[in-house]
Amino acid sequence: MIEADELTKRYGTTTAVRALSFTVRPGHVTGFLGPNGAGKTTTLRMLLGLVEPTGGSATVGGHSFRRHARGLRHVGALLDAGDVHGGRSARAHLRILARGNRIPASRVEEVLAEVGLTGAAARRRVAGYSLGMRQRLGIATALLGDPPVLLFDEPLNGLDPEGVLWVRGLFRKLAAEGRTVFVSSHLMSEMENTADQLIVIGRGELIAAEPLADFAARGTAPTVTVRTPDAGALAALIATEGAVVTPYGTETLKVTGASAARIGELAHEHGLPLRELTTERASLETAFMELTADSVDYPAGESR
Repeated sequence: MIEADELTKRYGTTTAVRALSFTVRPGHVTGFLGPNGAGKTTTLRMLLGLVEPTGGSATVGGHSFRRHARGLRHVGALLDAGDVHGGRSARAHLRILARGNRIPASRVEEVLAEVGLTGAAARRRVAGYSLGMRQRLGIATALLGDPPVLLFDEPLNGLDPEGVLWVRGLFRKLAAEGRTVFVSSHLMSEMENTADQLIVIGRGELIAAEPLADFAARGTAPTVTVRTPDAGALAALIATEGAVVTPYGTETLKVTGASAARIGELAHEHGLPLRELTTERASLETAFMELTADSVDYPAGESR
């Protein structure tokens, strides 16, 4: 498990992370979400011993990461895809890390194949890599020691649609193997498709630690879209149920506070035809925007 206990980091008078406590358990893909400046990267760096906490503790498997003699065998991490010597090839980069962590050289070829960097790509200097290729190399580095715990900071940046789909499947596979997978990302749609647990922070403090479905349900109530040639009559009936009805055009209604099933029953009981009856479920993005609104440092103005 990954555990943060009252984790705090101050830089002078600025508190980047404040008394943050959470647990990330194995067997799940856990998303790590928060607005820009929320303290996500600082937290990940404290978990990896790259930043010294001002207070509290961060442990992996019950111990500080620095106590693991050969780190890549215990925790694999991708924090910055650009943090690689540009003059080395991908193969040389991984061989150096493998040697330092007493990982068999054969493992280098395995992870290069797994991330799709084979042939000429493995021999090319990293300075000539695209961002997507650097991300693949960073993921290969994280996988190199076959560790039980994996941390990824914005791993989807620069990846094409095929790469995004591949990463989504990779994270699920790693979690299914019983590993702990902790992923920081701004891409809500991908977190919705990949993660099953969430840690959400804002201004360095914990906002939520719960299943993704529970967090998404905390947003705006689901909306039902109804299309009928008798919109006025149906709107009046729905309003008697205490629901809020908003008309769109002459045939479409948006309803909150009444289920699609109940609306269908009302229409049937009064002989009103329906052309559409669709429930728009609460989304992760909507819940995230609503619940972190007070934690955004630089909110943009309204679009013109």
